[in-house]
Amino acid sequence: MSKTTITAPAGVPFVDMEREFVAPAALVHRAYLEPELVTQWLGPRKYEMVLDKWDARAGGQYRYVHRNADGEFGFHGVFHSMDIDNLVQTFEFEGVPGHVSLDQLVIEDLGGGRSRIKSHSVFQSVADRDAMVEAGMGDGVEDGYDRLDELLEKLQQPVGAAR
Repeated sequence: MSKTTITAPAGVPFVDMEREFVAPAALVHRAYLEPELVTQWLGPRKYEMVLDKWDARAGGQYRYVHRNADGEFGFHGVFHSMDIDNLVQTFEFEGVPGHVSLDQLVIEDLGGGRSRIKSHSVFQSVADRDAMVEAGMGDGVEDGYDRLDELLEKLQQPVGAAR
């Protein structure tokens, strides 16, 4: 498994992330679009993910909840573009309403069945960005992308192949 590079430079309200996957870009893109795939990887594995809404098109809305014995954590936003080279959406944690980030993701085809994602998240302030980082964003992202690695491997198995 690859590791995610997360960069959050001091004094600026953004976070950049990058990760490579052993899967073609089109398959990674599918995993971001299709609700039945999104629920299998988005977020830490210690949470059950429930999709309330997932309309993955420009202007579409989404809302999901991560829940476990400790409680529920809701997130929502609006998709602005879902193109493979420009996925753009807003993101808001319902536990701290009014603090919205704008997230862009680019999925690059590296050839040979490999791809790379690059994301850029812009927060309303450095304080908002710092709060997200301090809340454990990196651990949740890493766990989710590990799950995405596992899902992509499973999706590329020949039909009827044993694991």
